[in-house]
Amino acid sequence: MSETDEVVRAQETADGEVLVVVDAVTKTFATLDGELPVLEGVSLDICAGEVVALLGKSGSGKSTLLRCIAGLLSPSTGTVTYRGEPLVGPNPGTAMVFQSFALLPWLTVLQNVELGLEAKGVERTVRRERAERAIDLIGLDGFESAYPKELSGGMRQRVGFARALVVEPEVLLMDEPFSALDVLTAENLRGELMELWESAEFPIKAIVLVTHNIEEAVLLADRVIILGSKPGRVRLELEIPLPRPRDRNTPAFQALIDHIYAVMTGRPVDESSGAAVAVPETPGSHPLPHASVDALSGLAEILEGLGATSIAETADELGFEVDDLLPLVDALEMLGFAEIDSGRLHLTDAGLTFAGADIQASKRIFARAVLDRAPLVRAIVAGLDRATDGSLRAGFFRDVLRRSFSEIEAERQLDTAIDWGRYAEQYAFDADHQEFVVDPDRTSVLGKEAIS
Repeated sequence: MSETDEVVRAQETADGEVLVVVDAVTKTFATLDGELPVLEGVSLDICAGEVVALLGKSGSGKSTLLRCIAGLLSPSTGTVTYRGEPLVGPNPGTAMVFQSFALLPWLTVLQNVELGLEAKGVERTVRRERAERAIDLIGLDGFESAYPKELSGGMRQRVGFARALVVEPEVLLMDEPFSALDVLTAENLRGELMELWESAEFPIKAIVLVTHNIEEAVLLADRVIILGSKPGRVRLELEIPLPRPRDRNTPAFQALIDHIYAVMTGRPVDESSGAAVAVPETPGSHPLPHASVDALSGLAEILEGLGATSIAETADELGFEVDDLLPLVDALEMLGFAEIDSGRLHLTDAGLTFAGADIQASKRIFARAVLDRAPLVRAIVAGLDRATDGSLRAGFFRDVLRRSFSEIEAERQLDTAIDWGRYAEQYAFDADHQEFVVDPDRTSVLGKEAIS
């Protein structure tokens, strides 16, 4: 960081005052096979007066980054500073709310909330007064003597909020705090959190929220930081200019959902319009989503019944995490079976036909779709067409894929291609000899395909 930047930051006050600076943070973990890179060159500022969402798929390092900000993990390289001071232990200006509540079951609500103050050596009378004030603020009064096992999930998370607030941090860190709750409870707590955030009683200056729920990020945050995966890198910082309370049904809200979805799924985005733009379809530049045929077929059948819906609504309906649903949605989109329009996910005509077809018809539809739209499957079929004995070593494709992907990801790409190609009856796979072999029924399957 330059001296000029430090002077500018020192001059900022009130809202916009820089509280936490993450500067070129890289984090790796030791494994039996060497080192696992989780974060790479992440830089961002956390300022007073803002809610920041760290958004990304599994493997993007969201929770690792949050723990670096909290001072619970040290960066491998780079620095995290709080009010200009590099962290050498727990961040004194932060407190964390966890997904799993992390309450001590043998302590009452009041005792759980007092815990952080007790660790800091705060005198008993003072910590009791502060804990009761936090309990009242978060809507837990009347439950002071209850034990965690007596509380619902929503009430247990309120205890987590009160325990974080009682130490009066400047920055509240939240690691997917609503993901373990049912849909209605999570929605209620989000609304209450925003009411508190905008009230004069709330002592927090900034909130950092880890989530993989796109709609939640747009609903709560002033700024969304989208992390790519394996290792986590900042792909985009996006300001959310919508006034609160936010309406999910407005075109502006849905446009932001579409924009973020395009970035998270790896498609280049036209910054002037927010629309995803086309990319060359090669196995390296257009990877297969990690979705089995059974799973994507099941989702197509569900969407046939649901009609147009948002990804978040679909996940809630099924009791899934959005993160789990994204690869299936990506697969349906890649194959031309689904589209997202104004934030709403719906099946295309081809998708409706696929969802309603019997097994043999669905195979024919799927076969044509993977040859038209799945570059790796198409490359394997093309290679088999040119092979004199109708077989190809899988090692050839592994070597090609490793130019674009890690060894683990290359293997996952190959596994998906094997699953898709087998179902489409385009090739078989001999696991013993690690060879692709032409499926003798391939021509008859394609010959019956009748989608226009």
